[in-house]
Amino acid sequence: MLLTIKPFQAVQFPPFIKQVQQQQPLVHCMTNDVVQNFTANVLLAIGASPAMVIAEHEVSSFVRVANSLLINLGTVCGNTAKSMLLAAAQAKKTQTPWVLDPAAVGLALPYRTNIAKQLLLLKPTVIRGNASEILVLDEQNSSSKGPDSQDSTESALTTAISLAQKYETIVTITGKTDYITNGKDIYSITGGDIALTKITGTGCSLSAMVAAFIANSMDPLLATASACFMMKKAGELANKQQGLGTYAVSLLDKLSLFNISDK
Repeated sequence: MLLTIKPFQAVQFPPFIKQVQQQQPLVHCMTNDVVQNFTANVLLAIGASPAMVIAEHEVSSFVRVANSLLINLGTVCGNTAKSMLLAAAQAKKTQTPWVLDPAAVGLALPYRTNIAKQLLLLKPTVIRGNASEILVLDEQNSSSKGPDSQDSTESALTTAISLAQKYETIVTITGKTDYITNGKDIYSITGGDIALTKITGTGCSLSAMVAAFIANSMDPLLATASACFMMKKAGELANKQQGLGTYAVSLLDKLSLFNISDK
């Protein structure tokens, strides 16, 4: 079946950011050590409430009170992997929406790749990754350098559709053009800025934004697309004239002051 790619429209965005700002969802972030501070600040900037609970004795009970969950495999190890599997199992049980970010999965890192495949069986609401990561999840050949993709998002689109159908989830491939699909519908988003790839944590933080947007949402596909749209547009507007340090701070500013009329 040939699916039609629909460009995401700016007019579709406002209801979803309004819901985040009004409900201030509590996002349980099990993310990598490198990006915790930046991720928390991104969530605060868009109006959500971040929490970084990782202890295996706490994660299940915290999932029950959180509005959504993010699991990011960036710095996964034995203890955190156990906590992540417990949290995902609880999310499946309580139907808490959750996002899987399979950071840096691939042949060179079989441990995390195996954990990612176990997590897939626990029914993530959304999978958010770059093209190489999405290809790996479906056991396709990919080209990656650590967490950086060497594959185009277009090359992984067929795989994304297949994964979405197989696991009854939403698959989001982010890159030069983002694609978001539930296996039946596909949205594309262009724009952004290459500077987004030059500072630490933008992809990981986008996954957290997706978790915030899908919390309590009746339309997780458009909610996910809205999060991707917001990050790309904020990236375009952020000030990169004074270097990447200024750009990172400016990105937070643009997310916190985001006004759809500026787009």
